[in-house]
Amino acid sequence: MDPELERLLQETHALAKDNRRMLKTLLRHQWYSFFGKLLMWAIVLLVPLYLYQQYVQPFTQQFSHIATTTPSGLFGMPTSTDLQKLINSYQAGSQ
Repeated sequence: MDPELERLLQETHALAKDNRRMLKTLLRHQWYSFFGKLLMWAIVLLVPLYLYQQYVQPFTQQFSHIATTTPSGLFGMPTSTDLQKLINSYQAGSQ
């Protein structure tokens, strides 16, 4: 085989190996990026739901029985007795 042709063949082979190594690295980084974004969005969407379940929902459930009653005031506004019931239930719940 011609030495010049053999040198070109070896150079092409080395370039192909280097190209394959770079493509594998790019593919690996692409997968890491995909799973990182997936984890980030899971955290962004699930943490607020968890915090709501742990801290806000028990607080709002204290007043759920009051919310089901309809205010008897003018234009649906609560009367002073409705407000007093709300204050009393809050004070009873915080003690």
